[in-house]
Amino acid sequence: MMESIQIRDDFIKLGQALKLAGLVESGVDAKFVIQDGLVKVNGKTEYQRGKKLHSGDIFSYDGQDVKIL
Repeated sequence: MMESIQIRDDFIKLGQALKLAGLVESGVDAKFVIQDGLVKVNGKTEYQRGKKLHSGDIFSYDGQDVKIL
């Protein structure tokens, strides 16, 4: 089952999305899992914590897929 998170603005940054989805505890944790290549955005490994995610994007971490609404 895919989780989803609702955003109010045009985009959300990857690090913020990981926290909002409850997949990491803090921005520091988000930084490390992204730097370590453990996060994918739309099927591609992403190394930028500031990567902008828009409605329809899907990111994955630790076996969990999350769609941006």
